[in-house]
Amino acid sequence: MPYGIVGQRLEQVTRRVPVDEPPPLPENAKLKSIGKPVSRLDGIEKVTGRARYTFDVQLPGMLWGQRVLAPLPHARIKSIDTSAAERYPGVRAVHVMERLLSTAKLRDPKAEQGNRYPTVRYAGQPIAGVAADSPRAAEAAARLIKVEYEPLPHVTDLEEAMKENAPRVFPGPTEQPSTAGGGGAPPGLPQKGNVRGPDSKPLGMGPRGDVQRGFAESDVVIDVEYRTQVQTHVPMEPHGLVADWRDEGLTLYASTQYMGSVRDEAAEYFDLPKSKVRVICDYTGGGFGAKYGIGNFGLLAIHLSRKARAPVRMVLDRREEHVSGGNRPNSIQRLKLGAKKDGSLVAIQLKAWGSGGVAGGAGVGFCHSTLYECPNVQMEQYDVFTNAGPCAAFRAPGQVQGIFGLEQSIDELAERIGMDPLALRNKIDVSRTDDAVARAHERRVGAEKFGWSKRRPAGSDKGPIKRGVGFAQSQWLYLVHRNTGCEVRVLGDGSVEAFSGTQDIGTGTRTILAQVVAEELGLRPEDIGAHVGDSRYPPGPASGGSRVTSSLTPAARNAAYRCARDLASRLAPVFQASADDIVFADGKVMVKGKASSAMPFRDAVKKAGFNEIAHRAERRDDYEGYMAVTPEMGISRHGIGGVQFAEVAVDTETGIVKVERVLAVHDCGRPINPKLTESQIYGGVIQGVSYALYEERHLDAGSGHQLNANVDQYKIVGSRETPSIEVILLEQLGAQSSTDARGVAEPANVATAAAVANAFYNATGKRIRTLPMTPANVLAALRA
Repeated sequence: MPYGIVGQRLEQVTRRVPVDEPPPLPENAKLKSIGKPVSRLDGIEKVTGRARYTFDVQLPGMLWGQRVLAPLPHARIKSIDTSAAERYPGVRAVHVMERLLSTAKLRDPKAEQGNRYPTVRYAGQPIAGVAADSPRAAEAAARLIKVEYEPLPHVTDLEEAMKENAPRVFPGPTEQPSTAGGGGAPPGLPQKGNVRGPDSKPLGMGPRGDVQRGFAESDVVIDVEYRTQVQTHVPMEPHGLVADWRDEGLTLYASTQYMGSVRDEAAEYFDLPKSKVRVICDYTGGGFGAKYGIGNFGLLAIHLSRKARAPVRMVLDRREEHVSGGNRPNSIQRLKLGAKKDGSLVAIQLKAWGSGGVAGGAGVGFCHSTLYECPNVQMEQYDVFTNAGPCAAFRAPGQVQGIFGLEQSIDELAERIGMDPLALRNKIDVSRTDDAVARAHERRVGAEKFGWSKRRPAGSDKGPIKRGVGFAQSQWLYLVHRNTGCEVRVLGDGSVEAFSGTQDIGTGTRTILAQVVAEELGLRPEDIGAHVGDSRYPPGPASGGSRVTSSLTPAARNAAYRCARDLASRLAPVFQASADDIVFADGKVMVKGKASSAMPFRDAVKKAGFNEIAHRAERRDDYEGYMAVTPEMGISRHGIGGVQFAEVAVDTETGIVKVERVLAVHDCGRPINPKLTESQIYGGVIQGVSYALYEERHLDAGSGHQLNANVDQYKIVGSRETPSIEVILLEQLGAQSSTDARGVAEPANVATAAAVANAFYNATGKRIRTLPMTPANVLAALRA
């Protein structure tokens, strides 16, 4: 199989490949469909409004759901009276929650005073729900539900929660298993008060060496603190679910990143066979890690639908989306690096604290032990519980926060030893993994394209507007969703369809599915009916962790290959040739080497005289296996990465930072569709700029309420703040699967804030160690 970076060096390597898989693909330039910038096949549906999102679902007899939310950040519920709501005109069902999802759970439930109702631990926690004939009736009835609370002491600030005498969010040690969207926290860690940990083995990477000896042997030591903020998800389409409970089963219309977790949670919580739960997700209007499972709102909708015997629509409003829809945890990171004068890293020590509110999983990633060569590494990462809404996976969970600190410290080390930041990384980023090899090439390509050699000393501009450039690296996991399948059908009239029970959250999954199938059958992508969004199709991957393309495309190609071989055997008598000599290309079927035998694909299929050919294939493990496996996922010993260069302008009088230009150079294995891949990277850069400069959740310490739970005061980058973005893609063949495709969503986001921060230093000569880069934080950094 071909291995290496196309355009640089390709070699041939040997892999053990199952005999029924297709032969290796050549580089993209030699292909017809794969690797081409095909426009989204569903683009017209989206821009004309024909695409049906969960928000748009309207079913006959559908009821409107409304939630009752806790107004206090911490309280016991003494009583709930729903009688007035039940009598309100138009009300069909009322339900009071007796269990909660998305929060940490007490290791010993007896540690808390017994109560039939869950303890309130954050303002905005759902308490009950109402289903009525109209939204107005549901809202009016919800206001009639009387809840008597016993207020308890609360704490919303990370550092306050760490104190010995801080109010306890949980009265005892907790656990939080991971979900389909990742997150969670390692089991069995010690907990003292609100502080749980340390986790010293993120991603299973334990400590190594002796950091104290390493620092003693170091010529240079960098010892600094970084702080990052809470960022909420704010997808275009809020969380939503329509539940339709009928005698024949439960149908759920969900805005989700994984239909499998929605089905599985519903089946588990309601004691239903999975065969009785169907999930439909035609389109999802954005999801960055929080849209997994049914959620508390979905739990309510299903209960209400079962009671009312009618469909119930439950969609979060903007305030609830901010408060309970998930967030990226904040962090305090104390990072210490030791190095020799030549730049060789000797020791890395990290202590980090983060709060995911009432949920665990507030770590800062795994980059400190995996990105750079270093013999002595020690990490301690702690969860700190606060009375705030639960965190959720968010586009490279933890890694964005960790890279923000690590990449600034590497730059600071480079300055201390008088070495160019890129040259230092050339020395220490030297592992043999695919992502490290790719980053070395990306640094060279990016530096030349960006004009890195023209970089000036820090703080060179004399006026109040100071410009500078910066650089940072991305690192993420190459993940494979192992339980992934695809079915391809060729019908008797020559039409072709592909089916997978995955979902398209806006990344173009339908289009890449069609491209891969089209390549095997010699057709155009628009000739393929690509079907996703229904749990009755073969199981598809979750849209998270940059794993859809790496998981789905090999299964799709393998299924299409089997269809092609089956079809060739049926066409052999028609063409009076061997099945091995039947070729599919350019929308035609022909005998190899006989152009005169070419026949349009549809005409040839009709002559074969069959009704349907259908073949299904599963995603097999990578040819070289994995570094680690779970029942659902394979984690490669290789990774995906990228580098980003940023140019900023800093107004030192007002504290306003403007990102003017970003160059992103990324690898994702074989780009199946460069146009869609670039779109993913644009989105990652924009989201990263928004995180670096603007986004921050503000909680009122007294009431526990979020003060900016809207899309007005919660500032997100807009068109005026979006920089000029240029993307360069590597085509890197890793000889791991039948398509060699990997994802790109996470690394596109990871390095942005760090690159902007390093550019800030080059502009001003001052380090900014606190995010976001608001005028207040900028002016404080300039005064430091």
